[in-house]
Amino acid sequence: MRAPDVRYAKTPQGVHIAYQVVGDGPIDLVFVPGYAANLQWQWELPSYARFLERLASFSRLIILDRRGAGLSDRFSPEDLPPLEDLADDLEVVLDAAGSERAALFGAEDGAMICCMFAARRPERADALIVFGMGTSVTIETDFWRELIERVDTSWGTPDYARWDLSMSNPSRLGDERLIEWLTVAQRLAASPGTAKAFLELYGRTDVRGLLPAISAPTLVLHRVDDRLSPIQSALTTSSLVPGAKLVELEGDDHYWVVGGDDMVDEIEEFLTGSRGRVPSDRVLASVLFTDIVGSTDRVAALGDAAWKELLASHDRIVRSELERFGGVERGTAGDGFFATFDGPARAVRCAAAIGEGLRPADLEIRAGVHAGEVELAGDDVRGIAVHIGARVAALASGSEILVSSTVKELVAGSGLVFEDAGEHELKGVPDRWRLYRVVSS
Repeated sequence: MRAPDVRYAKTPQGVHIAYQVVGDGPIDLVFVPGYAANLQWQWELPSYARFLERLASFSRLIILDRRGAGLSDRFSPEDLPPLEDLADDLEVVLDAAGSERAALFGAEDGAMICCMFAARRPERADALIVFGMGTSVTIETDFWRELIERVDTSWGTPDYARWDLSMSNPSRLGDERLIEWLTVAQRLAASPGTAKAFLELYGRTDVRGLLPAISAPTLVLHRVDDRLSPIQSALTTSSLVPGAKLVELEGDDHYWVVGGDDMVDEIEEFLTGSRGRVPSDRVLASVLFTDIVGSTDRVAALGDAAWKELLASHDRIVRSELERFGGVERGTAGDGFFATFDGPARAVRCAAAIGEGLRPADLEIRAGVHAGEVELAGDDVRGIAVHIGARVAALASGSEILVSSTVKELVAGSGLVFEDAGEHELKGVPDRWRLYRVVSS
């Protein structure tokens, strides 16, 4: 989806607040993310775009960058606004978007803004949803001291993004594409000094005193194993807001930018009374898996810095060939890629081109190709065909492309030449599979 147009609301003091409106559902829903946000860049991460699109599927979604961050007017770190000013800005955006009343959804310190607004302007708050919010955070702890120090010295760098993910979304630590996106997101959201000032402001804010004044129906969402904001914060919030509903979500992913379907399910049910089905399609697709051979030895020989440069070159070559052959990148893990194609011959030729392109860098890949029915659900690709493709790739040797018999049969007449690689058991997949080695593409 193309990023929606950015609009600006102007406060009585002349401050411009950037916002977007997406969807035309019967419910107005305002989303206020944490301070490290940028309206334009958030649409560049497919999983984040999908998260927002799902919210907009049952609502008229209004998203904003708070003053001082993202595309809204910036200020020096000494002039960041207090919580009540940010809540006032929320009302200005509602007015500009033509919304009389809205449900409020806030994440992290964005949830604090929503809580303040709901307590002060109950006539305009239809509902309140908070996720990952700390009710009272102290900066006088070892973790917060380290966090602020790292923000001050390495904000907006890949090293900081990796450390951030190691704490917030550890399951995604090997996702280099996410690290690249997060690095740029931080730069576009705030300068290091502003980011540090926002964190210190967050750490000094205690919303427990205003929570009992909230009268809107309230949903408190929190990951049970969240390490950045422990579940105790959600227990406190739900106990202080009259009638609040607490939903403890599985997992430890603090950031909603990846894997937020369970969050959206809960929000949709809370606001509409039912859960919509995630659109999915079952289609025939060709899946390609690639992996660098001997990467561990190369890291040891080159050192971390040189290996990162070589890996970045590898990624550029792979993505260039995927684009040339019409492949769709579906995921990365370490030094491997997973992509889908609308034809098996394109997948095989792409794998061969990647291997040739990496030869000058003295890199070898192994690759596996399979064709079968997969289920497409947003950016996710699922099904037994995906598992088969991964298992085929795992059996390949250096500079080898293995394909399933299905691929060989489908590309008859393409000019591709194969040789029999024998029958194999594929872990977790029924039956034995005959595989073929690509000898000419």
